Amino acid sequence: MAPYQFIERASPFNTKGGKTLPVFAVTPAHLETSMVDPVALEWAKKAGWRAESGAMLLVPSETGHLGGALFGLGKTPSDQPYLTGKLARLLPAGDWHIETAPLTANRLLLGYGLGSYRFEKYKSGSAELPTLMIPADADAARIKRLLAGVFLARDLINTPTNDMGPDALEAAFRDLASHYKAEVSVVRGDDLLQQNFPLIHAVGRASEQAPRLMKLRWGKKGHRKVTLVGKGVTFDTGGLDIKPSSSMLLMKKDMGGAANVMGLALMIMDAKLKIDLTVLVPCVENSISGNAFRPGDIYRSRAGLTVQIDNTDAEGRLILADALALADEEEPELMIDMATLTGAARVALGPDLPPFFTDDEDLAANLTDASLEVDDPLWRLPLYKGYEKDVSAKIADLTNAPSGGMAGAITAALFLKRFVKKTASWAHFDIYGWTPSERPHAPAGGEAQAIRAIFQMLEAKSARG
Repeated sequence: MAPYQFIERASPFNTKGGKTLPVFAVTPAHLETSMVDPVALEWAKKAGWRAESGAMLLVPSETGHLGGALFGLGKTPSDQPYLTGKLARLLPAGDWHIETAPLTANRLLLGYGLGSYRFEKYKSGSAELPTLMIPADADAARIKRLLAGVFLARDLINTPTNDMGPDALEAAFRDLASHYKAEVSVVRGDDLLQQNFPLIHAVGRASEQAPRLMKLRWGKKGHRKVTLVGKGVTFDTGGLDIKPSSSMLLMKKDMGGAANVMGLALMIMDAKLKIDLTVLVPCVENSISGNAFRPGDIYRSRAGLTVQIDNTDAEGRLILADALALADEEEPELMIDMATLTGAARVALGPDLPPFFTDDEDLAANLTDASLEVDDPLWRLPLYKGYEKDVSAKIADLTNAPSGGMAGAITAALFLKRFVKKTASWAHFDIYGWTPSERPHAPAGGEAQAIRAIFQMLEAKSARG
């Protein structure tokens, strides 16, 4: 089974051919042109349909049967580039094709595909979905690759922790590696102490499922060396600094960083990019028991820096620290880490706009350009040196939770930066990994963020050699 069929689903696309019904995707201006079928145009006028953004109207054929559909793009389609995702939820079951649209085939199909996502593993029965014909001028393989990566990330995040604890996340990690003939190694339980990953062990040791560090290797040596690191906290109680129940409701998504780097790795491997790829996922459940790590404890990290635990609910940066230190020892050309790390990032930029941090100006520019190219939003925040004093502790090198709560996303990034010394270029992404309310291309639930933009950047760089 392919890794992106983790939750089995029907394809959103019609690959068999045969008779299909037309969808006229139009702006208000197109209603006055010959681009639209006369029967559909007359029906739209009688219904008072004005091609408003996201509005759909089913139209009859001359014989009175279903003849097709009109879909409104609004006056400026570029404002919502993936609006066609709504079609996947509005069209009745059947086979369809786009007859007219002032959008590229690739953008149109990707929007439709993203909007077709359903997570129905725990539902009894499911409705039959419409399919859309792939036109000849579309890059079908690339669209399916992008959807596969996004769907894998969404599936992993949406799965509740009773079915997606450390053991299950490792199984999914191994399935992904197996599909692309990548190598996997895992350091688990007390072996973490033997192999010098003390922070990962401390955070995860209270769980019934052992903490672990998972590593995937793929590609040829000599190609550009890229390392992806993803936070894999499969559930976060907050530890002894326990969260209120309302704050635990979404904590199954605290492995969203791991889910996203796995989705990105899928895209990279499926495209056979000229990359020497490493993926590291420190994987734990932050639980409570008699051996849980405590506020006030001090641990020596893999990098040798000591860390004072001032809040057990700031655990993500701890497990990332050991993973980043390992990655840094291998001196990649590019290291990217992704984590559902701070509430401060959400306060600053909301759920849909993930910030990233880097001190590499070229990397920042390339990421921004790629983000705009594929409409996968990102925003750079500063690694402001003036706040470095805030991550210092009185009786240790670092604190995991600076007091005061100010600039929390920046201080978290500065904490992580202390474990990256030899890597040529590094970026940290503080993602939310969740869509709070339905959007045209995304149902409410787990979400892939930034990985289409990162893939776009890596793909362009790989093509240049």
